[in-house]
Amino acid sequence: MDEREALIALNMVEHVGPIRVRQLLEQFGEAPAILKASKSQLLQVRGIGEEVAESIRTWEKQVDLKAELERIQQFGCHVIIQSDESYPELLKEIYDPPFVLYVKGQLLPKDKNPVAMVGSRMTTSYGMEVSRKLAFQLAYVGVTVVSGGARGIDTAAHQGALNAKGRTIAVLGTGINVVFPTENGELFERIAANGALMTQFPFNRKGDVQSFPIRNRIVAGMTLGTVVVEANLNSGALITANMAVEYGRQVFAVPGRIDSPRSKGCHDLIKKGAKLCEGTEDILTEFEYLFPVSNRPQSAAQTGTLPTLTLTENERIIYEALNNEDELSIDDVIRKSNLPSSAASVALLSLEMKRLIRQLPGKMFVRNQPSS
Repeated sequence: MDEREALIALNMVEHVGPIRVRQLLEQFGEAPAILKASKSQLLQVRGIGEEVAESIRTWEKQVDLKAELERIQQFGCHVIIQSDESYPELLKEIYDPPFVLYVKGQLLPKDKNPVAMVGSRMTTSYGMEVSRKLAFQLAYVGVTVVSGGARGIDTAAHQGALNAKGRTIAVLGTGINVVFPTENGELFERIAANGALMTQFPFNRKGDVQSFPIRNRIVAGMTLGTVVVEANLNSGALITANMAVEYGRQVFAVPGRIDSPRSKGCHDLIKKGAKLCEGTEDILTEFEYLFPVSNRPQSAAQTGTLPTLTLTENERIIYEALNNEDELSIDDVIRKSNLPSSAASVALLSLEMKRLIRQLPGKMFVRNQPSS
């Protein structure tokens, strides 16, 4: 049994978590030696009581390691440990980093400075639109977007990053083979192909009130900062934000309507010192040393040149319909483009995400002008 296999086994033993494993490794030096230790030897380790020592001593009665290794191979995922180069560097800095991570997809060097985007499961159309837009723009300039794969804001964040053909990572609060919510099965496959699915939980673990906060600590711990798009006062997204503060990471909050319960959590964060986020520049300027302006792709508004390779046919039609006139209403855009209203709406949103146009009050649209 090698180090990786022994850590996988320990991860499946009840009552054994990252802190206890760290203490055990300090005593025994390597994971296989922990599994071979006698109960009396285990009891000599600080923080290891009767119950934990007995669980480790009888691990083979609880854990079918061979079956778990077979599931890993059959599912097409792999397990990384802290000594692996691909293990997230920022995650190693927290007090209790997971000692194993199940990964489907790949963690790449370009993922080393990601940004988290989280929010409520029960959201508004405003929250979904803002989440997609921010994630799209972050991914478009090369920032990996991390979220929790949940319904609502998390889903929109992953979708926005994927629509930009960028990188995104979903940290799950379940085993890697459990699709939750069930409607995100196809989305998870896209994430694995353009980033990674990741969890510290073994196969078949269902989500519960304990697993999701554990997931949130990974989201906060592996990222430079956390953007909360929409959250009520008891949202799990605030757990992630509070953990980010504990880890010394930046927290951003998107403001919303003052009479919307979905915005109360964000407004409370802003009152407590979170940075108000009205756009991606508010995020990128906080990490200027990592994402300097000189390294970012210029927008059409800056160059005056339409990036032909990044537009769909519908987007091009809408962009040309706007030309250089004054702002147009959505009805005028639909009339000039001869596109169905649904297709025009999608293209308008995508162009806005790409910073080629902007929406004005009253559903009016105008091209962004090149900077002088």
